[in-house]
Amino acid sequence: MFKIKRLMDFLISLISIVILSPIIIIISLIVKLTSKGPVFFRQRRTGKDNVEFYIYKFRTMKIDTPNVATHLLKDPTAYITKIGKFLRKTSLDELPQLFNILSGKMSIVGPRPSLYNQDDLIKLRTESGVSALVPGLTGWAQVNGRDEITISKKVEFDKDYLENKSLWLDIKIIFLTAFKVLKSEGVQDGKVDK
Repeated sequence: MFKIKRLMDFLISLISIVILSPIIIIISLIVKLTSKGPVFFRQRRTGKDNVEFYIYKFRTMKIDTPNVATHLLKDPTAYITKIGKFLRKTSLDELPQLFNILSGKMSIVGPRPSLYNQDDLIKLRTESGVSALVPGLTGWAQVNGRDEITISKKVEFDKDYLENKSLWLDIKIIFLTAFKVLKSEGVQDGKVDK
C-alpha cells in the first residue's frame, strides 16, 4: 500500500498545485501586501520515524510574534494579521503543504506532524508506533476533533488509523476533512503558526 499511497500523494499534490496556482499566487500577494515579513512561514516539525523537517504555511501572524506554541501566548488574536484570521478559518494557510507532500515529507492523510518540541506528543506516538507513519495534511484525529481534543485522545485516533489504514479510510478522511473545512468545524484561532 505504501507505494500506491506515495504515488497518489505525488500525483494529487502535483495536480493540486497546478490547478490551485492562481489562488496560491493571489494569497501570496495579499499576505505580502497586508503585513511585513515573508509570505511563507516555515516551522520545524517531526516527521516519519521522528526525523525533523520544515513544514510550510502561509504566514498568518505578525513577524514579532514570540516563537512559542500559540496557546502559550497571552492573547494570540493580537498577533494574527488582517488576512490571517480568514486564512486560518478556511484552512487556506495550509496550501503550501502541498509542496511538503510533493517532496515526500508529508502525505495527504496521516497524523498531523508535531512541533519539534512537543515532547509529550512525540513520546506517546513513538510508544504506540504512530511515529512510523508519514505525517499528513489531514488525519483521523483531525476529523474527530482537530484542535479541540487532548494529546492522548489525538494519539488514540492516530493509533486507530495506523491499525486500520486503507485506501478507503483515506478517502473517507479526505471527504470528512472537506466537509469540516467548509463548516470551519474544530478550528481555533490559536492554531500554532506565525
